[in-house]
Amino acid sequence: MSTIMMKAIRLHEFGGPDVLRFEDAPRPELKAGEVLIRVRAAGINPPDWYLRDGMKALPPEWRPQIALPAIPGTDVSGVVEAVAPDVENFILGDEVYSMVRFPSFGESAAYAEYVTAPAYQVALKPTRLDHVQAAAVPMSALTAWQFLIDRGHDEPNPLQPEPHRPVPLAGKTVLVNGAAGGVGHFAVQLAKWKGAHVVAVASGRHESFLRELGADEFIDYTKTSPEEVARDLDLVVDALGGPSTGRFLRTLKRGGALFPVFLGFSDGEEAVRLGIKVSTTQVRSNGSQLAELGNLLDAGLLRVAIDSKFPLQDASKAHTRAAEGHIQGKIVLVVS
Repeated sequence: MSTIMMKAIRLHEFGGPDVLRFEDAPRPELKAGEVLIRVRAAGINPPDWYLRDGMKALPPEWRPQIALPAIPGTDVSGVVEAVAPDVENFILGDEVYSMVRFPSFGESAAYAEYVTAPAYQVALKPTRLDHVQAAAVPMSALTAWQFLIDRGHDEPNPLQPEPHRPVPLAGKTVLVNGAAGGVGHFAVQLAKWKGAHVVAVASGRHESFLRELGADEFIDYTKTSPEEVARDLDLVVDALGGPSTGRFLRTLKRGGALFPVFLGFSDGEEAVRLGIKVSTTQVRSNGSQLAELGNLLDAGLLRVAIDSKFPLQDASKAHTRAAEGHIQGKIVLVVS
């Protein structure tokens, strides 16, 4: 039997954006419990360039073995092309979106014309969104949801000994750092939806955008360091994270919480001294949560912003754009 081929972005070596090749690749074969999706758009996320770089962003002991050639990407929106016999909740022609097999690095393979996904990781695409908008949602919105609303799983937390637990948001003051980016702009909206007073931190050009999303206050970090002016906060969501995230400890009330989205926090003793809870988690695929998010998107209670879009074959240009930073919303690949 001849192999059915498709176009995809693959990397045969690790490195910069130039290692991303647009070429023929075998179309994935459907397995039990899966749906085959004809991809219309694929969202770009930080784990995509972590994979491309050979996982250098992770501590050496955490770096998984990646079989090459590999197709990057997790986030897709498209149309169901085939359904395994044991799958009952999707049919051919359904418009769907998904974050595929995350955090199984190197197995998601979304930068392609076709991808298979476990049915429990898939949800019907919000009808209000086109495929480009829908592809921009999964990882960023699920990250914000699992940090702020509901973790949604009982898997051990690889980033800390205890499970992450969201905190009540109604009536609380929440600061979101990196508020204009993928995770940040959803965190602003979800915190506001839950009744929080939201302080957004970003560069000045994003102020009107973030106020439209519901931010009550805005801090332009290019003019004022947020840790110098913000005080008596209940929660800081640092969507940028990294080694500098400890600077937000001084902005929080005793009993407050700091949620760094990315690795790098190293001020644990200071947090204990100040009575601050520091907690993080790793986002995981979850179709039922995507369905809940889809309801909010269809109701107009959440919006998704598109920074830029590129044809699939220009994935290297999309990664170059991502490296430039100052992104408003998400970058998306369009699959023709």
